[in-house]
Amino acid sequence: MTVRAEPRDSGTHRRYSGGAAVVHYETPVSIPMATEADGTGAARRLSARTIPGKRVATFLRGCRYLDIAVVLSTLFGVFLLMNVDHHGAKGVQDFLQMRITVKNVLLLALFGVSMPVSLNAFGLYEERRFADPTNYVLRLTAACLVGMTPVILFPLASRTGAFGPLTVAYFILATVAALLALRGVIWIVAAAPATRVEERQVLIVGSGPRALRLYHELATHRGEDGIRIAGFVDTNAEPLADEISQRLLGDLEQLESILMQQVIDDVLITLPIKSCYEQIQQTIALCERLGVRAAYLADVFQSSLARPTFEQTGQIPVVRMHMVANDTRLVFKRALDIAIASAGLAVLAPVMALIALAIRLDSHGDVIFAQERFGFNKRRFRMFKFRTMITDAEALQATLEDRNEAAGPVFKIKDDPRVTRVGKFLRKTSLDELPQLWNVMRGDMSLVGPRPLPLRDVHRFSESWLMRRFSVRPGVTGLWQVSGRSDLTFSRWVALDLQYIDRWSLGLDLKILAMTVPAVLKGRGAA
Repeated sequence: MTVRAEPRDSGTHRRYSGGAAVVHYETPVSIPMATEADGTGAARRLSARTIPGKRVATFLRGCRYLDIAVVLSTLFGVFLLMNVDHHGAKGVQDFLQMRITVKNVLLLALFGVSMPVSLNAFGLYEERRFADPTNYVLRLTAACLVGMTPVILFPLASRTGAFGPLTVAYFILATVAALLALRGVIWIVAAAPATRVEERQVLIVGSGPRALRLYHELATHRGEDGIRIAGFVDTNAEPLADEISQRLLGDLEQLESILMQQVIDDVLITLPIKSCYEQIQQTIALCERLGVRAAYLADVFQSSLARPTFEQTGQIPVVRMHMVANDTRLVFKRALDIAIASAGLAVLAPVMALIALAIRLDSHGDVIFAQERFGFNKRRFRMFKFRTMITDAEALQATLEDRNEAAGPVFKIKDDPRVTRVGKFLRKTSLDELPQLWNVMRGDMSLVGPRPLPLRDVHRFSESWLMRRFSVRPGVTGLWQVSGRSDLTFSRWVALDLQYIDRWSLGLDLKILAMTVPAVLKGRGAA
């Protein structure tokens, strides 16, 4: 989850982690707390130091992306060194002038998918595996051997012999060594003596359910994060839980004297905002006056799907509720979109030219069919496809509505009379979707996401929750593509879209891309 801190001169510092969130008010001389969002709740933000376990988890998360860079760099370096040794400077020149073929691109793409999938499958990004170095080394070696299976095909694709069996052997050895060296750095960092976590005295203002929930969370992690709960302060006539009544230090009128007489590092405010707004404001002002850091829980409003982040709109701090992931992974997703789409357009250009010629010879009309569809946040865009129907197909749709075979708002006819001869083949093989790579390059679409729907279908949505599928960019492929495509009912289709949105990850995108190829080749559910 992305965390954007407010300007330091505002005196406000906000953090979000997992399901719990706190907003901190700090004096200018206070020491900022750890900002790692590790998904374990409010107690995590009270640690002033990072313990080794957290360092391991953080490094392993980074390794998911760093491993790819290390492997590709090793591939380039070994190839270059092997050619320099045998051909001198001419080998480098030949490499730089080497023609990129479809076969080479497909092999690299296959390798680029198989390697990270293998590393993940062998559990190399799981912190528990890291505890046993010997087993971890064996797992990493096995993962490399399995993930590098496509590399064996490289010599077969090398016309000049520059990438021979010996180069493959050196590459495998160098990659294993490079990845082990990277893990060695993590082991060294993790083995470093942990800095002593200074015990922090925490005072909870409030005695209701929110205070009790926070107490249990802090108590669970206090040994790990060096937290000691000094007690509770509240003016509450209601019966108190035993955990609170035994640690009640006084009422709100006594808060100032408690802060003056006791060592308190943090004041956590759990009072209900609706009924205790004035008391909360007075508590914050009191902490400011005494130079004590204050924080209040940011779970003011309950949400089941939206994820809050703390940001700024202009100069105004806001809590923004995000329905989808909003972090640096989106940058990698966009980079993947651009890389694959640009490579696809370049490599498949001859195929697309042949398709255009076939469409032109088969029927009259434009080669490319552009239709307005709903995209991200319901913004309209023109989606491109190879034309698979006669030119006046859209005008004829109204006369075919009574033949619609699909349940829900979508329109599907198994043997649509408007589809041309070439169009049937293009739809069966999904080749009609290739121009959408240009939509991906433009940013209208992503490689993976919910299918963009025509205006006619969206205007027939009868339930508002269906609109949530527009909270991400639409995709060329998605869970619908690898799960049956046109064979799916509309309700199942939407369920898969929402499942993708709620569970999205880069790994899921790569998995769907890998599964799309066999799904398209089988042609199951294509229409």
